[in-house]
Formats: sequence, structure tokens, C-alpha cells
Amino acid sequence: MKRNIFTTVSIAVLAGVLFYSCTKSVESKPTFLFKAAPDMSAGVKIGDKVISKDDLFKGIESELYEAEMKVFELKMNKMKARVLEVFMEQDTNKKDLTNDQYLEKYITSGIKISKEKIDAFVKEKNIPKEHLNDQMKQRIQQYLLIEEKKIAIDTWLAKKTKKTPVEIYFKEPTRPMFNVTAGDAPFMGAADAKVEIVEFSDFQCPFCSKGAGVVHDLKKKYGNKVKVVFKNFPLPFHNHAKKAAEAGLCVHEQDKAKFWTMHDAMFADQTKLDREGLVNSAKALKIDVDKFTKCLDSGKFTAKVESTMEEGKTIGVKSTPTFFVNGMMINGAHPVEVFSELIDQELAK
Repeated sequence: MKRNIFTTVSIAVLAGVLFYSCTKSVESKPTFLFKAAPDMSAGVKIGDKVISKDDLFKGIESELYEAEMKVFELKMNKMKARVLEVFMEQDTNKKDLTNDQYLEKYITSGIKISKEKIDAFVKEKNIPKEHLNDQMKQRIQQYLLIEEKKIAIDTWLAKKTKKTPVEIYFKEPTRPMFNVTAGDAPFMGAADAKVEIVEFSDFQCPFCSKGAGVVHDLKKKYGNKVKVVFKNFPLPFHNHAKKAAEAGLCVHEQDKAKFWTMHDAMFADQTKLDREGLVNSAKALKIDVDKFTKCLDSGKFTAKVESTMEEGKTIGVKSTPTFFVNGMMINGAHPVEVFSELIDQELAK
């Protein structure tokens, strides 16, 4: 692989000098001509050399997608607000009511935030008791009220659009596709499942622990229709993550099914990922502990873990957990619904 002349940082600094410095002369400004592309794949042309968009934007596909999604969400919110106005205006009950008055009377009436809902929110978000003053409770109540109103509006719009569908003439961004292979990594589900989810994860990462819960929920929902592949991507600032990754592979070597039991145990208690904790977790599996310990201490799978990390970096993994649903990237431990949308699309093909 050729090394780039400029690092990302140096490019940013250079860009700052070129475009943001206070100077009397603009002679140093580069000449960029925005023109129609000679074909759909072309991204930029320097002299006779044409660089494709795929090559030009390689490595920032997920960042571009996330930026495009923010723009799309802005458009969707504006569109929903306009659709809401149109449907309200068509209702004979509207009469002389303002939009806000109609909203409160016919769409969001009766919404109240109880103490139980506030307590449930505090518990879910693990908000410390010392932070729960009256001002904080009021902010939580206001947030929950807004969320409840959003749900009420969506429910009302769902009824209206069922009778009068709304056609949208702008497109949702498509997720970037990556060439991800399962290889010999641990997996659960049918080997030939129509949908393959490849997860790059870190046993010491708290978000990955949530991701593991999402994966199990998906397995409950889809069974053998989905194949889940686990790949190690221990982050350098997690001091036990790399050894935990090796421990998982040491268990997998002995018993492929028990890898997932070890996987669950490590995510269930991330305070026990030192050598002693890993060995104790292995003992509970009733495998050959001497063989496991020898495997772990010898670093038998160190190179394998490092190789998987390089594989992840090559296809754009920058954080954990990162999932690929039939090659389509999902960054982070998103709710099951986010995965289901893609899975259902793939199963329907």
C-alpha cells in the first residue's frame, strides 16, 4: 500500500492556510473548476488523469453517509410539518383554530407525563440521584412531553396517510456497501443464511455490550434466517480487550458453540477481563482449562486478532461496535428497528 504524502492533519492545516488565512493576495488559491462529469463514475480530473468517485472518497464513505442522512432528516422533518399543515387545513374542525390550537385539541390532547414515566427515564439513563433536582426533573418532563407529542403526531399522520398516501420525490441516501467476508470467524445461525451480519467488536467496550444484546434480540426475531459473524476489533486504550479477544478464540478452538457462552459472559461482566477473570470464565464452560490456559498464555491467536483488526481498518471500521448487514455498514449499537429495516429489505429480495 502506498503511503500518502500528507496525513489527514497536515491536509487540514494546509487547507486552513490556503482558505482561511488573512492575506492581501489570492494568487495562491488553487483553480478548481466545477463541471459536468464525463461519466457517472468520475470524481475529479487532473490533466489527463481521471480519479473515480469511489477512489476519491475511499475511507470516508460512512462519514459522507451520516452527513447525507442529516440533510435527509432535515428535509423529512420539514416535509412532515408541511404535510401535517395540509391535513389539518382539510379538516372541517379546523375552522378558526390556529395550527397550534388544533394540534393541542385534536392530536396531542390528554398527554401527561407521570412521575412513573420520569422515574423510568431516570432509571434507563442511569442518572445519578444527586443530579435529580427540580430543574433536572422539569427538563426531563419537558423532553418526555415533546417525545410523546411526536408519537401522537406520527400516529395521527399514519391514519391520514393510510387513506391518502403521500408521494415523496426526493431520495433517501443509500448506505455504503463494503466487501466483508466471514472467513473462519465465529458465527451463529445458518451458514447459508440469506442475511449475514458481520460485527466488529471489543469485549471491553460498553457500547459493544449493548450491541451484543441487540444481536441476541435479532437472533430471537429472525432465527436461522440471519447469520451473525463476530470479528475482534479491540481498541488500543482498552487494556484487557486484546487478551479477551484471544480468550474467545481459544474457547472457539475447543468448542465453537461455547464461544458464544464465553462471549456473553465477557460482555455481561466487563470487570473480569484480566487473566484471572478469563480463566475463571473458561472454567465455568467445562472445557479443557489447561489447554485454554496454554493457548491464552502462548499468544496463539495474537496474530489472528491483529489480522482481523487490519481487515476492519481496511474496510472503514473506526469505532466499535460496527456492523455490516450484507455489506451495508451500521455504526454503533442502534435499536433493533434500524437493523430490521435492512434485514427485511434483504429477505424480501
